[in-house]
Amino acid sequence: MASHRTLEGPAEHEMEKVRGSRFIAWAGPVGSVDEVRERLALARRRWPDATHHCFAWRLKGGDFRYSDNGEPSGSAGRPILDRIGGLDLVDVLVVVIRYFGGTKLGKGGLVRAYGSAAAAVLEGSRVLEVLQRTAFELTYDYSDSGAVDGLLHGGAAQVVSRSFGARVQVRVEVLVEEASEFRRQLGELASGRVEVRMCD
Repeated sequence: MASHRTLEGPAEHEMEKVRGSRFIAWAGPVGSVDEVRERLALARRRWPDATHHCFAWRLKGGDFRYSDNGEPSGSAGRPILDRIGGLDLVDVLVVVIRYFGGTKLGKGGLVRAYGSAAAAVLEGSRVLEVLQRTAFELTYDYSDSGAVDGLLHGGAAQVVSRSFGARVQVRVEVLVEEASEFRRQLGELASGRVEVRMCD
């Protein structure tokens, strides 16, 4: 994944009551399954007397999960996950807390309520576009400095550090989708005299 969309920080939204039931939605960024578990535990502690804690999460590696937490199958977790996917978000958890108000909503009503709560909290959140970068270390002779600097100043790479010893060493970061083209240009530029090492 060259870049991805996630949330900048947590957000919360409470809908108007739906036939007496309260729906409170919480959304926030998460980076791992362990962090998801921690956030869910916090939500359960914060709203301990809620009737349901329904949720969905999606990570950038492709992992996802959702839970109806006692609601009819497919009526809560899936609509929440659909809202996350509809905005193409990853590394995100959404929890919708329901306090039952005494009137059953039916499966269609629950789908609408949980989906609306998730949509509202996500629409009120700040979305962050994260660009993935690859780091390279370049080593070259001083005589090639002009040519390499010309390429670096072309905007494809961000210089992170430089050191000057027997040869010049420069650490750069390049957008993942531009990395192959950057390596190709380096190879052409100095006829293979620039040593290029990918960094972890």
